[in-house]
Amino acid sequence: MSSDAALREQVLPVPDRQVELREFLRSRRARLKPEDVDLPSSGRRRVPGLRREELAQLAGVSFAYYARLEQGYGDGMSTAVLDAVARALKLTGEERDHLLRLAQRERATQPNVQQVRPEIQNLLDALGVPAFVAGRCMNILGWNRLAATVFGDFSDLPPHERSWPRQMFLSPAAGERFVDLDVRQQATAGILRFNQGLHPDDPELASLIAELSQKSERFQLLWARHEVGCGRPDVLRMRHPLVGEFELKPEPCLLPSDPDQRLLTYHAEPGSPSEKALRILARWGERSGDPAVNGTGDLGQTPAGAAVRVGDDLGDDGDRRLLRGACLQVESDR
Repeated sequence: MSSDAALREQVLPVPDRQVELREFLRSRRARLKPEDVDLPSSGRRRVPGLRREELAQLAGVSFAYYARLEQGYGDGMSTAVLDAVARALKLTGEERDHLLRLAQRERATQPNVQQVRPEIQNLLDALGVPAFVAGRCMNILGWNRLAATVFGDFSDLPPHERSWPRQMFLSPAAGERFVDLDVRQQATAGILRFNQGLHPDDPELASLIAELSQKSERFQLLWARHEVGCGRPDVLRMRHPLVGEFELKPEPCLLPSDPDQRLLTYHAEPGSPSEKALRILARWGERSGDPAVNGTGDLGQTPAGAAVRVGDDLGDDGDRRLLRGACLQVESDR
């Protein structure tokens, strides 16, 4: 058995919520300075951030009460008290929700097996933009042809590798496909932290986090920051060997019938060069019948910034005709 297979089959302990609560509160307290909360600075400090007694004063609770919370004992603490702590720590809405989930323990439920319903797959296929469905571990459950063209053909990967985090942190091709890979990695770690708060007893999620921690120093660094985020829509800067660099705007949507799944669509600004690039890629996929260029592996070997233009030598007359036809069709549609 390979080391990767052994890691996936290893029985890993689920995250200790008491440890998570303690480390999360300490990391949020460490990022605050006295002047951030209108407190006088009292000279050099041994450790960065506010002292626990200062935070307790800001939250309006006793030092002993807050110290117990920061030790990981949040059971029995009311939402009102936790909200006061969240305000004192200047937590975002997502971080506040994460704090409540860590402190107010709920009975664990067995995670269900996730799959895309046929109706959702039909919707993906009908969309004219790149789109896929991601599960609670950010695993890619379903996608359409244009998503495979833009992000790489997930069908070429074993099921357990059809994972956004694994592609972000472990795939050599990611640096060529995502122009702003550092930003994508930060967002991915934040979403994983958010999902871990939602599903603290999910062994699949715990296994994924352990694998990334062992194989990616970049993930280790980001995970230690305890940043929490559910993925605010922002612009993705992409690169494809056929069209060069282009930008896409994501729109995430929750699926009410599948609460642990999100539908993510990506569109370009109307009338922009990015929209034209996306339409060329769509035509290419339709005409070639192959969403990726010689498979996902070849994308990682394309020189940064390289783009194939009409008339460039693609190494095959059929490929040249397909690309020329796609570009001319896009021009005629304008």
